[in-house]
Amino acid sequence: MGVVALNVWTGSPLLGLWVGSRVQGGGPPSMTAIFVVAVTIAVVALALTKLLTILGDAYERASGQASTVRQHAPWLRSMRGERPQYEGQQPRLTGMERVLVIVVMLAAGAFEVWFFFLSGSSIGQG
Repeated sequence: MGVVALNVWTGSPLLGLWVGSRVQGGGPPSMTAIFVVAVTIAVVALALTKLLTILGDAYERASGQASTVRQHAPWLRSMRGERPQYEGQQPRLTGMERVLVIVVMLAAGAFEVWFFFLSGSSIGQG
């Protein structure tokens, strides 16, 4: 799940740029190549997201953590604080949610290390 989650944000843009470069060939960028890049990124990201969902469900079944109550999509939940309470059920993160949180934290940490220590200063290089 970690590799798939990381590739949603890194692999699909890189693949999209590679496919767009093959369509473009040489010269200044064309709208066809830009369109191909955008479509490739969208299709690959959606496929990887679907694969991530399948892997998350398989992990929950294999680990015996399958949900016994229906989960509500975040955008369909009430904003008034009315949360469904099920007797004997404690709110918990799923395995997929944990993996996604870890991947985002690692990506943010890597960006900060690059930005503050490796990228150099753009101020005062005049």
